[in-house]
Amino acid sequence: MITLTKIWLSSPHIGNNEQSYVQQAFDSNWIAPLGPNVDGFEAAIQKYLDNGVYVAALSSGTAAIHLGLALLGVGKGDEVLCQSFTFSASANPICYLGATPIFVDSESDTWNISPVLLRKAIEDRIAKGKKPKAIIAVHLYGMPYKVKELREISDHYGIPVLEDSAEALGSTVGMEKCGTLGTMGVLSFNGNKIITTSGGGALVTNSLELKKKAVFLSTQARDDAPHYQHSQIGYNYRLSNVLAGIGRGQMEVLEERVAARRAHFEYYKQQLSEIKEIEFLKEPKGFFSNRWLSCILTPSKNIRELIRLALQEYEIESRPLWKPMHLQPVFDNCISFVDGTSEDLFNRGLCLPSGSNLNRDDLNRVIEIIQKNFNP
Repeated sequence: MITLTKIWLSSPHIGNNEQSYVQQAFDSNWIAPLGPNVDGFEAAIQKYLDNGVYVAALSSGTAAIHLGLALLGVGKGDEVLCQSFTFSASANPICYLGATPIFVDSESDTWNISPVLLRKAIEDRIAKGKKPKAIIAVHLYGMPYKVKELREISDHYGIPVLEDSAEALGSTVGMEKCGTLGTMGVLSFNGNKIITTSGGGALVTNSLELKKKAVFLSTQARDDAPHYQHSQIGYNYRLSNVLAGIGRGQMEVLEERVAARRAHFEYYKQQLSEIKEIEFLKEPKGFFSNRWLSCILTPSKNIRELIRLALQEYEIESRPLWKPMHLQPVFDNCISFVDGTSEDLFNRGLCLPSGSNLNRDDLNRVIEIIQKNFNP
């Protein structure tokens, strides 16, 4: 019996330099949630993003969303507008703060939050005396959201945008990098992301004062005193110096990782072009996606499942697109402004193996099974 090598959806891709930074942490005994690697990792991200930003390295992207909302003043009884078509980590921190998520559907050009429905939601909530406190917009699968339109909405209504760029490090709109496009930005370095620290994230801001507040809150909000004194609730959210060492090495190869994933997308698109019923998400003019995951749309949920199960049979991991938050049992009672776009994407869409460490043989295995089993 032939044993097939597992092809993962998006596995970590470690290079040659990560271990040297980690070894530095051990050699210097900086095995703590602060230290030279944390400082160096933050500096590397700041240099890459440019635009005068400041970065606070944290334990996860979820922690960054939580702190970002807190720094925007979100609290008990507030409402936060949130893209429905996303991972639950975009929405859960709203509830951590005692606030209520209001979900907004996507548009088909980028699969991200619909400016039309967003305006509708804001007008509705203002008319009911509940002006939303913030907007969480996501760059899904590395494709930037409609930045110009969201900035206009944010400015017009005076509602800040927390930019969930967990999947989009390396993506750009024009000359601006994702992570710097909102009032504050969020990055993730989870094990499946474009670069990883095993587990980790970051909050991006254009204010040094806000960075200092984020670091203060992420280290249990300890007051400046010789003893342990706390005037407000804090969190244990700072990134480990050991894991930050991995991040420093990963930042050195970020551009290579983006190039590899974009090449995978183009190869899938080329090789599957004869199957006219399969659709790929195009980049709008001026948009540059890191193509974190290569995704396809099939004609129906049945065909999506046919392909997914066929891949699974041959030890190939794939995954349906995100199930929208407004369809999740945990958010059953939440208000939503939807038109069916994200539900249709969820039903028909499939994420294909996209890791930057995949080779051409791996991709060909995926493509051959899709070609063999696709049956419109």
